[in-house]
Amino acid sequence: MPEFWEKSFVEHQTMWGFEPTESAIIANSFFVEKGIKNILIPGIGYGRNAKLFIDSGITVTGIEISQTAIDLAKKHYGNAMKIHHGSVTDMPFDNQLFDGIFCYGLIYLLDIEERKKLIADCFAQLGSNGYMIFSVISTNSPNYGIGKEIGKDRFEIPQGAKLFFYDESSVKHEFEDHEMIEYSEIDEPIKNMRDKPPFKFWIIKCYRSK
Repeated sequence: MPEFWEKSFVEHQTMWGFEPTESAIIANSFFVEKGIKNILIPGIGYGRNAKLFIDSGITVTGIEISQTAIDLAKKHYGNAMKIHHGSVTDMPFDNQLFDGIFCYGLIYLLDIEERKKLIADCFAQLGSNGYMIFSVISTNSPNYGIGKEIGKDRFEIPQGAKLFFYDESSVKHEFEDHEMIEYSEIDEPIKNMRDKPPFKFWIIKCYRSK
């Protein structure tokens, strides 16, 4: 969770509810199919997506910058997951290699150099025959273009966050050097705000062969 969201998060706490995102459901099914045993989740938040993987028998390690979010994860899920307290820009936090990595959102809050580093750092923490799945917001999402334009496909929204929206070209550009095997666009509904139109996200899968 980015630092500028800490105050908002303290105020709203579990503002996104406890249902897993559609991206997490897709990733969980894929990891189960591939026999993935342990995963890393950068930007784990208060654990709403992590619970799904844990229930499938997958060991979860997270990274989270917000101590408030970590405390909430412990409150709701106990010691079901290990969470490193810190920023994803400071990865890696240990020398463990993982069967899988799942990163929901998050990366689109970073600038280009931070995004490159996060992708490379995640790929470096994959073991052989490991998979990483990123879920990123699309230029086809209904919230594209809201706020002040600060770069190509990047906008500063009224809440202060800076969002980078991906199109097919930028997906390929940023991920194809990391053994990208598949990408597709999905509807990502806001499950606790069902009157809102769904966001559009890209699901990107990469495979580390060795």
